[in-house]
Amino acid sequence: MPISFLPRFAVLATSLLEWHSVPENMSTIPEIEQVVQRIHQKYQNFDEGDVATYIPELAKADPGHFGICLATVDGHLFCAGDWEHEFTIQSICKPFAFQLALEEFGRDDTLQRVGVEPSGDAFNSIELDPKTMRPFNPMINAGAIAISSLIKKNPPESGVRAFVDKMQMAAGRTLRIDPDVLASETTTGNRNRAIAYLMLNCGIIDGEVDHTLHQYFSQCSLLVNCQDLAMMAATLANMGSNPVTGEQVFDFQYIKDVLTVMFTCGLYDHAGEWAYRVGLPAKSGVGGGILAIVNRQLGIAVYSPKLDAQGNSVRGILACKELASHLGLHAFEFTNVGSNFMQAMM
Repeated sequence: MPISFLPRFAVLATSLLEWHSVPENMSTIPEIEQVVQRIHQKYQNFDEGDVATYIPELAKADPGHFGICLATVDGHLFCAGDWEHEFTIQSICKPFAFQLALEEFGRDDTLQRVGVEPSGDAFNSIELDPKTMRPFNPMINAGAIAISSLIKKNPPESGVRAFVDKMQMAAGRTLRIDPDVLASETTTGNRNRAIAYLMLNCGIIDGEVDHTLHQYFSQCSLLVNCQDLAMMAATLANMGSNPVTGEQVFDFQYIKDVLTVMFTCGLYDHAGEWAYRVGLPAKSGVGGGILAIVNRQLGIAVYSPKLDAQGNSVRGILACKELASHLGLHAFEFTNVGSNFMQAMM
């Protein structure tokens, strides 16, 4: 049996399983909840970054909104701030669409359309890998559009419905598309049209360009809140099973493919810095959300619409760095007291 490296979060999570037996008159607050509340308070007035404006509807976001939510694979939730406020998922849809493509078409056919290499360029770059003439990876717009071409269905709304249904199963509640954001994306999405026609020219997608883009724009326009994203992340962390409903949402055999590409490509040209500082598979979106996964343990979601130059939530990145540090979440943090290996060696 392979050695399991579990960060000290495992120790905290174990104590949470006993939390329900604590007498109501005791004032002890679990450490995780304290950490989440403290991090939210620390950064709630941090004011750097700018709200996305290239999609007009996104420019209407309240720059003061800031929410955090953690969901464990045991179904516990720890939330702070504006965690109930809905926003559009934007590029955080990409790993889930990649998962659906892998489930329907398998690795070989899916990877004929998209690679798994970091691009080092902006998320909306009009560029293909010059060696393969495929999009670099499914976490940038070109790759996500190629994936949308695969998973779209006829009639077009059935493909959108299939995607939304999966996201509902992962979130554990009914979700919907924001029609105003969808209209805004469709009206202003000429750069994505240029990307799609480049791929049509190179034989990556079929001729139903408008159909493909409708699938892609609709996926990006899905409304979620921090709890939804945290539950989606926890579902991936929990081998594809929703921690609360117990429903098997995703095929376990492909989750490692998705988490690997998220780890190396999920934050675009900030991916290396993220891997170094936070060390978790993650995906950001220009709506202000960030989703991260601690495999077999929990999902993390942060929302704040003010973005940095790379299109990532400024408060979101700061919060995730602190969560990783306080709870020992980095994938390569082997010195934590919660590690089974370290305990065995003592």
